[in-house]
Amino acid sequence: MIKKNTRLFAILLTASLLLLIPLIAMKFTNEVNWDSIDFAVAAVLLFGTGLVCEFVLRKFTKTKTRIIICGTIIVAFILVWAELAVGIFGTPFAGN
Repeated sequence: MIKKNTRLFAILLTASLLLLIPLIAMKFTNEVNWDSIDFAVAAVLLFGTGLVCEFVLRKFTKTKTRIIICGTIIVAFILVWAELAVGIFGTPFAGN
């Protein structure tokens, strides 16, 4: 049980540290211009992806199944993030 909680803590800590990158960057450059909505969306995506992957790791025992499901979740996360960041698909989802 300690290993599972340590992994969960590591996932949450990593997501939090990733959110600090744009916050710190905003202090040094005008190139990064995030508002509270951007941070909220990024937090939902990061924490959501991490928690869903943790759920998968706890519920499935076969390594191949874990890799396939978590890989799919991560690819979906990257596609959503890229669409929100630069609108690579040109959907209304990204504000186009």
